[in-house]
Amino acid sequence: MQSQRQRSEGRPRAGWMVMGKRGRPSALQVCRVLALFLSLFPTASLQCKILKCNSEFWASTSNSGPEEDFCTALRAYNSCVRRTARTCRGDLAYHSAQHGIEDLMSQHNCSKEGPTSQPRARTQLPAAPSPPDSQERSDGPEVCHYERSFPRNAARPNFTHCGFFGDPHLRTFGDDFQTCKVEGAWPLIHNKYLSVQVTNTPVLPGSSATATSKLTIIFKNFQECVDQKTYHAETDELPAAFADGSKNGGERHGANALRVVEKVPGQHVEIQARYIGTTLVVRQVGRYLTFAVRMPEEVVRSVEEDDGGDGEQDLYLCLHGCPANQRMDFRKLRNQAGGFSYQAARAKCKERLPVEDVYFQSCVFDLLSSGDINFTMAAYYALEDVKTLHSNSKRYHIYDKDAFASCAAAHRFSLQFVVALLWCTLAL
Repeated sequence: MQSQRQRSEGRPRAGWMVMGKRGRPSALQVCRVLALFLSLFPTASLQCKILKCNSEFWASTSNSGPEEDFCTALRAYNSCVRRTARTCRGDLAYHSAQHGIEDLMSQHNCSKEGPTSQPRARTQLPAAPSPPDSQERSDGPEVCHYERSFPRNAARPNFTHCGFFGDPHLRTFGDDFQTCKVEGAWPLIHNKYLSVQVTNTPVLPGSSATATSKLTIIFKNFQECVDQKTYHAETDELPAAFADGSKNGGERHGANALRVVEKVPGQHVEIQARYIGTTLVVRQVGRYLTFAVRMPEEVVRSVEEDDGGDGEQDLYLCLHGCPANQRMDFRKLRNQAGGFSYQAARAKCKERLPVEDVYFQSCVFDLLSSGDINFTMAAYYALEDVKTLHSNSKRYHIYDKDAFASCAAAHRFSLQFVVALLWCTLAL
């Protein structure tokens, strides 16, 4: 892929948690990275409304315009930030915004005095529909369609899957299944083409079990295909568009190689990134978000060439799993009830998940740890996403190998013991 998908080395890359060296970005790129940082930073309290200021400024500068308009939007941003001083004082995100505004004003020679009209997102004229028989714009440059970029007789790419759902449970690209604490902001994916970060909050006060309340995806600009785009979702806010209001990859020739498709309003969004052969699924189930992705193995491991040795790779949860000190053993929760008895939780999960695999077990864990019946559907949809996105039907179900003994023991005195033992063996 490197020979066919080589980008300019001088092009700035999106910043993300652990940063490497990069060239000096433009002012608009600086404000976008700053805006993303502020929207993700986990220490921003609910009372601090810095995110609202940030969103309005980002929306008003999503398209290039006269320098005067940028300065007007920047002054409005400054006024908005200053109005949050009382509730945000001492918050690192608030102080970072102050410094960022000063830098942008200096870089663009903006005066602090002048009009401060409230920033409004510029509306874009709808694109003219393509004739029924014509190909989409993304079909123009072949590099913008991953699977078509391979020679006709070349081996087909291997696709992998990662899922993140519930309290939370992680299925890595290597089909390892883990239950993790990971409270706060954590990167699921970080490679040359995109970054995905989640923010997890405790499901109950004092609980070590968490669930995802925020999710942000950055698609980095790529050749003539797509501009840099950001998708941001929070509880009760599952938008059908990118942060700048667009639904595709921008103004480049292959822009439709990146699309946001709303499947169920407010509940299910699919993002198709055909230029890297990737499909991402974001859902809201109950109060929390779930995430699933289908990605070529070549794209998955591009992080090793791009960021090897900078520490970020070790935090890439979909590739390496959760750190050992963040993992939980859901079998130990059997005797702890959060509104459900163990047998009641099993019965409820059995309604949607008849196969007693790790998805069934994670459902039981979530009901015991939270008492929230919506986690039943979170596990169900996570398995449905596996069936849609995983390339190997034999790997849809994963079984806990440590359950072998209990599986056999449960049937020890049954007339069907031999059959049950064989079933346990085959299942695991």
